[in-house]
Amino acid sequence: MWSQPYRKDDVESARQPLYPMMLESPELRWSFIRKIYSIISIQLLLTIAVAAVVVSVRPVSVFFTTTGAGLALYIVLIISPFIVLCPLYYYYQKHPMNYFLLGLFTVFLAFVVGLTCAFTSGKVILESVILTAVVVISLTLYTFWAAKRGHNFNFLGPFLFSAGMVLLLFALIQFIFPLGRISVMIYGCLASLIFCGYIIYDTDNLIKRYAYDEYIWAAVALYLDIINLFLSLLTIFRAADN
Repeated sequence: MWSQPYRKDDVESARQPLYPMMLESPELRWSFIRKIYSIISIQLLLTIAVAAVVVSVRPVSVFFTTTGAGLALYIVLIISPFIVLCPLYYYYQKHPMNYFLLGLFTVFLAFVVGLTCAFTSGKVILESVILTAVVVISLTLYTFWAAKRGHNFNFLGPFLFSAGMVLLLFALIQFIFPLGRISVMIYGCLASLIFCGYIIYDTDNLIKRYAYDEYIWAAVALYLDIINLFLSLLTIFRAADN
């Protein structure tokens, strides 16, 4: 299939297949991957900007945590990203509506992240950000390396789904019956491991399985993996810091 030879040491070559027995054009897949990571980068920058405003402007966080209207609005903000996903499901191929809904989804989630960080020390936030960046970059590079050598991570899907259900039940129990600081740290560690698995799984899907018109869902999946990993690490460091 490959009409032109490529150098094995030329890692930047777009003609180099991403995995063995690749049937599609590597140039098109690399273009798709670059598009996804560009979208995610913009999402993360927007998240940082919104969260920084929430954290630095103290009246905002005080309003959300000390008034009845603020608490009600906080609950609405938590639910809103999931509500936005419903119209996004129908408009993910409709430009520019898909980008508008994706931006709305990101802003709502950024507010939740900002309010989570509002009463956390800067040291803990910085530690969580640095570790999240290191883990995400490392796992992404590993997944590309493993895919190149023929490894397939599709089998992780059922295990990660089951682990996510257990994690959700754990969080519900912890919310109803608080089990203490050690339990919170255990929850954070389990969540971190699960979302590390999701980063590998979704990156593998990005390399091999997502269709070119599914760029919105690919960006949403990886963005949620990164945000959830950050929040999980934040939970661990915050519990350890108390």
